[in-house]
Amino acid sequence: MSEVQYMGTGRRKESVARVRLMPGTGKIVINGKEMDEYFGLETLKLIVKQPLVATETESNFDVVSKVEGGGFSGQAGAIRHGIARALLQADDDYRPVLKKNGFLTSDPRMKERKKYGLKKARRAPQFSKR
Repeated sequence: MSEVQYMGTGRRKESVARVRLMPGTGKIVINGKEMDEYFGLETLKLIVKQPLVATETESNFDVVSKVEGGGFSGQAGAIRHGIARALLQADDDYRPVLKKNGFLTSDPRMKERKKYGLKKARRAPQFSKR
């Protein structure tokens, strides 16, 4: 294993990502699979790479991530958040760029809880006059 590694935890919706950043060639591994294999959609791959592109460090670091919970979109957002936090550990000079692009801010939106008397959080049972 590499002697220098930077850790970051990212969260979005129900997803939690534990990210390790190591000096390397720009390889991204998620849950033991290559990123292209894990995420089918091109937009999700772009979301994951955003902090590295913004700081111009795409080819300087290898990313190893373990992510669980939520769907693919939430997982991509969680990995992005984790990479941004790990980049801060690597070099604090990246803070203004990451902050400006909003990669350090955790997305607070969560699923609303179901209420009694309703079918979902806000969906009421069907109403019939007769």
